[in-house]
Amino acid sequence: MNRQKVWGAIEAILFSAGDSIELSRIAKAVELEKEETKKVIQEMMNSYEREDRGIKIIELEQSYQMCTKQEYYDYLVKIAMEPKKAVLTDVMMETLSIIAYKQPVTRLEIEKIRGVKCDHAVNKLVEYGLVQEVGRLDAPGKPILFGTTEEFLRSFGVESQEELPVIDPVQLEDFKAEAEEEISLHMDSQE
Repeated sequence: MNRQKVWGAIEAILFSAGDSIELSRIAKAVELEKEETKKVIQEMMNSYEREDRGIKIIELEQSYQMCTKQEYYDYLVKIAMEPKKAVLTDVMMETLSIIAYKQPVTRLEIEKIRGVKCDHAVNKLVEYGLVQEVGRLDAPGKPILFGTTEEFLRSFGVESQEELPVIDPVQLEDFKAEAEEEISLHMDSQE
């Protein structure tokens, strides 16, 4: 491998790792001796220092890590402080729908409907401010009851839960039939 390719390979390794990587692992990956690999990394470190680059490579006890130069931290802070737009996955949308239509509802009830664990989805929905704890069920263990928030109503353009779309009864029966068919196929495949 030529010097430029080795440089690129090391750069890719350090960039994608995020943490420090031992010199021996880098050398093995680029198929060079440790001393030769160390020379290439030193060249890279010198180049990053000379050029007006936002990154540098630091050495930490025979390991190397790519990181941001301190003089660019202010720019990173500006980005980090920007509010992140919530992206709802299909799983989160499904979980949110169940909560919206069945509220107040416990995690266990959501899991019975979905057929799988929902901890992550519920936690994310709470983090995004679309779902909140609305009380506790008067049952053993006092499970948390979840409901939607005002942010949910704003985000979906409805003024109240009564404005949520109603599922056509015929379509509901089709959904039930599909679900039952899916369950029977799943049961048959397990036998």
